[in-house]
Amino acid sequence: MKSKKLSENILKTIKSRGYKYIELDAIIAADQIIQRSGENFRQYMFSFQDPNGNEMCLRPDLTIVSCLRYLNNKTKTREKIFYSGQAFRKIKDQDGKIIRNQVGYEIIGSKNIKQDDYEIIQTSLKTIQKIKKTKIKIEIGNIKLFNLLLDKLKLPKRWKLRLSRHFWREKYFETLIKRLETNSDIDPLSVEIDKKRYNKMKSENQSQIIGGRKISEILNRFNNKIKDPRKFAEGKKTASIIREYLKISCPTNAARKKLNNFFSKHKIKINLKDEFFPLKDKLGKNKIIFSTNFGRELEYYTGMVFNIKDQSSTNLIQGGRYDNLLSNLGSNRKIPAVGAAINLNSYDN
Repeated sequence: MKSKKLSENILKTIKSRGYKYIELDAIIAADQIIQRSGENFRQYMFSFQDPNGNEMCLRPDLTIVSCLRYLNNKTKTREKIFYSGQAFRKIKDQDGKIIRNQVGYEIIGSKNIKQDDYEIIQTSLKTIQKIKKTKIKIEIGNIKLFNLLLDKLKLPKRWKLRLSRHFWREKYFETLIKRLETNSDIDPLSVEIDKKRYNKMKSENQSQIIGGRKISEILNRFNNKIKDPRKFAEGKKTASIIREYLKISCPTNAARKKLNNFFSKHKIKINLKDEFFPLKDKLGKNKIIFSTNFGRELEYYTGMVFNIKDQSSTNLIQGGRYDNLLSNLGSNRKIPAVGAAINLNSYDN
């Protein structure tokens, strides 16, 4: 960094808001990352074997390591923590560096969602003030809103799961929407064959075993499959609603009204409350924009997401809520979590 004093000011600001400093392991078991992120993540990791033959890796992500620490310590209470260090990934980031210098801060194990979301964003804004960036861009969204919309749409369950699962993969998601518009994944001939088999098996012994399953179980699956195909008009209409939703972008103080008008227009029974909008006002001369399309590249976020950039659109601070992350890492109970990370590499230039 250009200035060690800048880093010290950042840490001091975070600590002054009641966060406790912790140290994170630099080396962790590789399977702890792969189990959460899948085998594809292996290509980004710096991994090796320890003397006992266990695969280990340099930490590729500080948030995951922080959550693993929370679980390994068997913590049951709320923690408000911060940390600093380096994350290591083989793929180059936008600054052309494989080592990411970061400061992170989190609130784990608290059910005060609105209060904690607000606290994380306010800490970020206070930090920006210490960095003395005169003009910044603030964008905020909420992944949970999209899932609320999906739940109310006339879609088969498998389509809801598919669209939710791939929301963060923007290009593939667009492919799914096109398939939804045209029903291109449905083979009418196969559907008719299934219906004939279904009707034939209804007259047979329901306890008979075929392929390891009772006929009654097979019929139940057939029943779901027969009901699954949508009318073309419904698929096209649903795709249109989703596209319109993802185009909503406005000052955050107008977001609630704009979204509720959208839901009312399409006769969708959703009435949003303030919990989805932790920031409402301008920050000095800086507008805060709420966008339904924001945060889609951040895979493990589940709720509020935000990003603060400078005038050249360099990412300064990113954060959000990740209530499913600790469960994905092995917790047998749902543990709420929200946090943010400061990209210190942004200040090296």
